[in-house]
Amino acid sequence: MKVCVLGIWHLGSVASACLADLGFQVVGVDDDAARVEELNHGHAPLFEPGLDELLAKNLAAGRLRYLGDVGEGVAGADYVLIAYDTPVDERDEVELSGLFAAARALAPHLAAGATIVVSSQVPVGTCEQLAEAVREANPAIEFGIACVPENLRLGQAIQRFTAPDFLVFGAADAGTHERLEALFAGIETSKLRTDLRTAEMTKHAINAYLATSISFINEIANLCDLVGADGLEVAKALRLDSRTGSETPLSPGLAFGGGTLARDMKALRGIGLKRGYDPCLISGAIHVNERQNGTVLTRLKSVCKTVRGLTIGVLGLTYKPGTSTVRRSPAVEIVRALVAEGATVRAYDPRADQAEVRPYNHLFARYDNAYAVADGSQALILATGWPQFRDLDFRRIRDLMWNPRLLLDAQNMLDADEMSRLGFAYQGIGRRRRALEGRG
Repeated sequence: MKVCVLGIWHLGSVASACLADLGFQVVGVDDDAARVEELNHGHAPLFEPGLDELLAKNLAAGRLRYLGDVGEGVAGADYVLIAYDTPVDERDEVELSGLFAAARALAPHLAAGATIVVSSQVPVGTCEQLAEAVREANPAIEFGIACVPENLRLGQAIQRFTAPDFLVFGAADAGTHERLEALFAGIETSKLRTDLRTAEMTKHAINAYLATSISFINEIANLCDLVGADGLEVAKALRLDSRTGSETPLSPGLAFGGGTLARDMKALRGIGLKRGYDPCLISGAIHVNERQNGTVLTRLKSVCKTVRGLTIGVLGLTYKPGTSTVRRSPAVEIVRALVAEGATVRAYDPRADQAEVRPYNHLFARYDNAYAVADGSQALILATGWPQFRDLDFRRIRDLMWNPRLLLDAQNMLDADEMSRLGFAYQGIGRRRRALEGRG
């Protein structure tokens, strides 16, 4: 069977490579000619562990190719997977015009009986609207429309695609459900059959639960700081409770970034408000998240009084470890706030995409290692939880820094007592502040 994947960035590159690896003949389509050329040479558009190797393997096997022509890609395809990474603006509002343009473009070339599978993150009701756009462009065509929400994680995407916790199959008829079973037959996991709108809502709900958990533990962490409790120990206790569970995202730190969670939270709030219902819990979690990154500036000022005129180092620019993207990154938001307050910022990230960082070059000086960032800095912010940051020589970093040698561990990666013994004015998020007594 032939599968056409429309939209090749993170979701599309992972899906196309993994489906080819399952034995399908896969054609990926993207309108970026340079990206298509790179993909055909086995180079993914962003860093994802193992993805370049998987692309190269299936390109060499003849199961995978990429091109820029929608008509050629869709022609004869049994399945057309809409896999655009849905754009999000600065307000975390979703932009769907590209998806509808793709639906209209594919319609004239769609084979009779083909199945359109929407995996892009879209608001509830979008799949039905996309199907209508296809019918308007090609009234005679018979096809199935399905929603299989993606649940990838940057840095773990191949594993999440090939061995997911579960799959949701949203469709309006049994025949389309059966075709989804055939497409994903090579993936052994629980498969939940439901209708289109429920499938779309499932993705909203999962992300909203994760987002609310993050905002919840950050709220608890902030309260812990106020009373001298240890938020990390509180989080550990919550994970031991069977009612919350060991996998619940209860790690005090920065706001959730990347746009994905915020997009679904804003979508859910909008769904309620448009229908006269105020989803207070969702609104509260959004508020906590929007406020959270501001605690970094507050903590800096609690030690340094002001950041104006200070040189501040930032370790990590990507929105999470294991990826190269800085889109909607809390680290970038923090850098903006520091510069607005008059600080000079230096930064280092081991994987940040050069093209994505370029628009922010006016905000900071970028260095190629953590020690160069620390040299002459009065404060150092550990903003992204890259595991290699744990292995830095912090004694050397201490000697390179200037007073007050503030180390703000926004990911709670380091041993607080050890950092204090080394002579840092150490702060985590939601951790006891006793290490700061007598400093300032």
